[in-house]
Amino acid sequence: MKYSFIWVDAFTDQKFGGNPCAVFLSADALSDRQMLALAKETNLSETAFIVKSKSADFGARYFTPSEEIPLAGHPTIATIRSLIEARKITMDRPHKSISLELKAGIVAIDIFREGEDAFNIVMSQKKPEFLLTHDRKIVADLFGINESDLLPDCPVQTVSTGTPQLMVPVRTHDALQRARMNVSQYKAYKTTSDFFSPHLFCVRGITNNGTTFARHFGVPSDTTEDSFTGSATGGMAAYLWHYGLIEKSNFVAEQGHWMGRPGKATVEVVGRPENIETVKVGGKSVIVAKGEFDV
Repeated sequence: MKYSFIWVDAFTDQKFGGNPCAVFLSADALSDRQMLALAKETNLSETAFIVKSKSADFGARYFTPSEEIPLAGHPTIATIRSLIEARKITMDRPHKSISLELKAGIVAIDIFREGEDAFNIVMSQKKPEFLLTHDRKIVADLFGINESDLLPDCPVQTVSTGTPQLMVPVRTHDALQRARMNVSQYKAYKTTSDFFSPHLFCVRGITNNGTTFARHFGVPSDTTEDSFTGSATGGMAAYLWHYGLIEKSNFVAEQGHWMGRPGKATVEVVGRPENIETVKVGGKSVIVAKGEFDV
């Protein structure tokens, strides 16, 4: 049976920037095994599958090449952009709000038309959870940097706005660029901990427009580094606001430039630092391919 997909670059307004995602448009008949096989075949950091929902306007499931994940940012941007392209969402006015059911729950999506074929898609992530704190030296060793390279007086902590991510604040772009994962040590540490993947970041953009710049690591069979990570950007924003590391609750997050896939997101933290309600992460997207898989 043939299944149509749309290939979208998310968190960018240029082809071959940001983070790519293949979105399968009508995936209800696919089994979990088939979805995972397709995610392995596309070999992207995540692949999205649109399914029906009884509780929201649409449903979606997200798979890395090795497992299903509860929430992710760039597949959400790509999913909504694909629904617009397939005319399952009609943009008959400048702003439209819809709901999307994910494994993590139902999230609110706002779509803003910014041109004939340009949209800013904003997802409201889950209320942040501040989970385990980690030994700073142990975590620094996992990435081949020194404890002194970490931002002083700040915890290394797992934060979740739908998917738990390890927040690792570093002082400089130099330290961020030197970071290299020790895969065997990392795998051993992860099995004893509470996070899905690590997000290393600086409170300084790579361009004049950015407030933060980040790198996000993975291990095979997933991709070894993600070019833009929307879920972790939400967790990072909650971390920064909660610990008083940013002065404004809205900013631009940047990622992927050193990979040759520059990406950016608009970010807004809603709520007081001690009681954050949600984090809104928005981005643009570009369609680069359409096709079918024979499954």
